[in-house]
Amino acid sequence: MYEETTEKLLEFISSSPTAFHAAETIRKRFLEEGFTELKEEEHWELEKGGKYFVMRNHSAIIGFSIPMNDSGRYHIIASHSDSPSFKIKENPEMSVGGAYVKLNVERYGGMILSTWFDRPLSVAGRMIVRKNGKILEKLINIDRDLVMIPSLAIHMNRDINGGYHYNVQKDMLPLYSGNGEKGKFLDMIAAEAEVRPEDVLGHDLFLYNRMPGTVWGARNEFVSSPRLDDLQCVFASLEGFLQADKKKNIAVHCVLDNEEVGSTTRQGAASAFLKDVLYRINLALGGDHESYLMALAESFMISADNAHALHPNYTDKSDPVNRPTMNGGIVIKYNANQKYCTDGISAAIFKELCREAEVPYQTFVNRSDIAGGSTLGNISNTQAAMNTVDIGLPQLAMHSAYETAGVKDTESLVRAAKVFYR
Repeated sequence: MYEETTEKLLEFISSSPTAFHAAETIRKRFLEEGFTELKEEEHWELEKGGKYFVMRNHSAIIGFSIPMNDSGRYHIIASHSDSPSFKIKENPEMSVGGAYVKLNVERYGGMILSTWFDRPLSVAGRMIVRKNGKILEKLINIDRDLVMIPSLAIHMNRDINGGYHYNVQKDMLPLYSGNGEKGKFLDMIAAEAEVRPEDVLGHDLFLYNRMPGTVWGARNEFVSSPRLDDLQCVFASLEGFLQADKKKNIAVHCVLDNEEVGSTTRQGAASAFLKDVLYRINLALGGDHESYLMALAESFMISADNAHALHPNYTDKSDPVNRPTMNGGIVIKYNANQKYCTDGISAAIFKELCREAEVPYQTFVNRSDIAGGSTLGNISNTQAAMNTVDIGLPQLAMHSAYETAGVKDTESLVRAAKVFYR
């Protein structure tokens, strides 16, 4: 079963080169499954037994189903749609000595810069255009190998293997074309959006790695792909959500944006998006403010964002005891300084969930002398507080342009999510 799940995961990632495309891929899946799309600016009429979803910024999406009983509890899995990348700046084309044209970019999130060199890249994202007298949003994906960031030859930088500080403004600009092509980039993206260049009013465009995902290893036990963090958790929780028999609780599949840059946007975990949706569900079902607070007190959230696996060449970077491995199961993440929101209660609940789902789990804690990252669990709890556990799937090379995980772990999270929503 896990082989099929892994192939579906790679298809999902391939269709999701940016956060906008990931949300759109989920949107299409919801529509195929009979969900009704809601708009934040419109009145919501919800029915027991109904299935709904709502988007914000076209990069965050929340789907939910309402049981026929009177349960007010929410069962939520939250993950994020964005991954580290390079964002295309305004007026991006730069001529180089009459020989080349390169694109001006800035860093989005904390990526491993060296992994972006010498591999086929392209451009995808969102464009705001004028068409037929209206201002519209269009998603584009230049679905071909378009640009590359070339390395400097070792003969010209003989210290490169001794460590090098990359300057994003100088070292990381992608080569776009040869001489004579300046001014064509806007024409190309306008054509992709099916408008004239003068009708392009704005854009949110990013570079993405074109290398397809692959399964490899002595027993085909590993999977490598761009954007495993965090589309692996997005995909697995979505599959569990759609497969579950959701009759007892209000099941919520939440995908937020901008986790890689701090979550402090209107569509991030620090925003009121999740809180607004939960509150409006409560109101539409006849509740009031007190019943909403009572529902939160009985609810549970799984914050799902990938975790660091034990590295074969850097075992000293892991905690001496809590060192998860790929294909070893779902990782429960702990941090005494509340970078993760797992505590004894939420960990116990999740362990019982894994036992019922018959999937393995393992634990992650940073070395006490190495600071770790944070994720969306505690941030979202500042808006809608409830018992929450931070979990993830174990992977190597987090924030590389090409990451690695285990082929069995995605299926484990699908099964756990299915039981959780049930």
